[in-house]
Amino acid sequence: MPKAKYSQFIKQEAKRLGFLDCGIAKADFLEDEAPKLEKWLKNGFQGKMQYLENHFDKRLDPRLLVDDAKSVISLSYNYYPEKEQNKNSYHISKYAYGEDYHHVIKQKLRELLQAINDKIGEISGRCFVDSAPVLERAWAEKAGLGWNGKHSLLIQKQKGSFFFLAELIIDLELEYDHQTTTNHCGTCTKCIDACPTEAILPNNTVDGSKCISYLTIELKENIPNQFKDKMENWIFGCDICQDVCPWNRFSKPHNEPLFAPKEELLKMNKKDWEEITEDIFKKVFKKSAVKRTKFAGLQRNIRFLKD
Repeated sequence: MPKAKYSQFIKQEAKRLGFLDCGIAKADFLEDEAPKLEKWLKNGFQGKMQYLENHFDKRLDPRLLVDDAKSVISLSYNYYPEKEQNKNSYHISKYAYGEDYHHVIKQKLRELLQAINDKIGEISGRCFVDSAPVLERAWAEKAGLGWNGKHSLLIQKQKGSFFFLAELIIDLELEYDHQTTTNHCGTCTKCIDACPTEAILPNNTVDGSKCISYLTIELKENIPNQFKDKMENWIFGCDICQDVCPWNRFSKPHNEPLFAPKEELLKMNKKDWEEITEDIFKKVFKKSAVKRTKFAGLQRNIRFLKD
């Protein structure tokens, strides 16, 4: 099988496994990203996320993550829900409605890697789902999956941005896709204007230390008082910049049963959240990404909005 046939087979398998899209880029040093990442870190936009300062070289070169890496296969997986939470309640990000995406998607990546091995022969590689030093949006752009919006999330024409990104880095040479070169955001500033904490800067940069997702999940200390009355009822993550994005009018509900929310979650009102016990937390958010903030972290977030 020539390289083009290998690539076609991988994309067909990705579709069979439920991925929204699949693109392939040559595993190489991300030259354009190096100065951007360095500047972002120097500005302190990572906040207390010190882990983002580690493995600088690995973030820019996948060949340091996988021996003899030749290709980065980028994949997207839809998580846009059919039903949403009670509008008058506290909110969690849509990506956390169902089971933790790390486990769900990593299993699919393993199946894809196995299918490649079964069809082509013994291929070495690693699966990545937002849990290693991989600049996933940069690789998705290089693989032609979309463009980085002003909110720094990847956007796909006719599909929006409510999807996860994942990667397979393998030691097989493939036919590569063309990088996305056109940014279709134009003069639109809806995400910048809507961000209540002013985390989205006018120069296509996000100050992570001001992002509601960072404040409610990554920050382990008390939320600074400067963000009082600016959280707009978000207690785990935030979807504001995506909800206002015109491209998300094309978002269609996902077909992943494991991402389906529990009915209890959809019905919860503010009083239910304020009175939540650890037992209910464990029941409603069993296998959920919300467990990342732990029960105490969720309580802290609710108190911050309530007090």
